Amino acid sequence: MMHNWRMKLAPSIYTADFGRLAEQIGDAERAGVDVIHLDVMDGNFVPNITFGPMVCAAVARSTSLPCEAHLMINGPERYFHDYKDAGVSRIIVHVETCPHLYSTIQQLRQLGLEVGITLNPLTPIEAIKPALSLVDLVLIMSVEPGYGGQKYIPLSRQRIATVRGWLDEIDSPAELEVDGGVNLSTICEVRDAGASIVVVGSAVFNDKYSVADSVRMLQTSLQECQTEDELSV
Repeated sequence: MMHNWRMKLAPSIYTADFGRLAEQIGDAERAGVDVIHLDVMDGNFVPNITFGPMVCAAVARSTSLPCEAHLMINGPERYFHDYKDAGVSRIIVHVETCPHLYSTIQQLRQLGLEVGITLNPLTPIEAIKPALSLVDLVLIMSVEPGYGGQKYIPLSRQRIATVRGWLDEIDSPAELEVDGGVNLSTICEVRDAGASIVVVGSAVFNDKYSVADSVRMLQTSLQECQTEDELSV
């Protein structure tokens, strides 16, 4: 499938060196990424614990890029004001933690925030369909939430393609984002399935390459798969 958009890169700071966090975010920004992704985990909804609004605020102060907070936490609506005050422009919530999803979406709208929704890899994808016209972003998890460095789950391709089809049917401008196991070997598959943003963690922040080189390799891979699409037409 051919898509004409330029896929956006949203590096997750989860795998960054927190001793050099501002420096690494600056490196990513200068390399041409588009969004900073903040994985907030509570040790309850997911087994790991990461950080909260204070770290998000420090990140937002260190970059001119938009920041999005992916709240992998129970009762996320309790903290919407805190993350808005921290400077994030978009909050992504899990349908599994929001039994009253319409009200949750309205709360975020009233705060002037962009709204993202997501769901775990084996939660039926139909759970998000009624809300597609109400949100700015849909995030497909291509690993189980809670840990970095996991392998991409192959069945994610069909889920991405299905949601892309639903968004196109209603002519939605919402972004379709994918998070989990995306690297040089999987990024073209994700793009071809219909994603417009990809979350990248260890593919950007790692010990093998500099941040700038890692971003450049991802950008090159995307350019190559786009060229292949154009040549196949």
